Amino acid sequence: MAESEDEDLKGRALELILDAWDKALGEGVEAEVLASVAIYAALVDMVDRFGEEGVADFCATLPERVRNGEFTLRDEETP
Repeated sequence: MAESEDEDLKGRALELILDAWDKALGEGVEAEVLASVAIYAALVDMVDRFGEEGVADFCATLPERVRNGEFTLRDEETP
């Protein structure tokens, strides 16, 4: 798969997930509950595909990635 095609698929997947997220929030699901369930669902799928050790190794990289701002959304106007 070409890199641009992969990026298009990731963008579409994110769009679909955010739509579902907004729908759940609109139906009264608290953001903290939704986030916890989303992480659980993602990890279950990843373990099924990559195995427990592979996912554990991936999860071990998360603290540094979070601290480096990889998952932080910033306004373009915010320095």
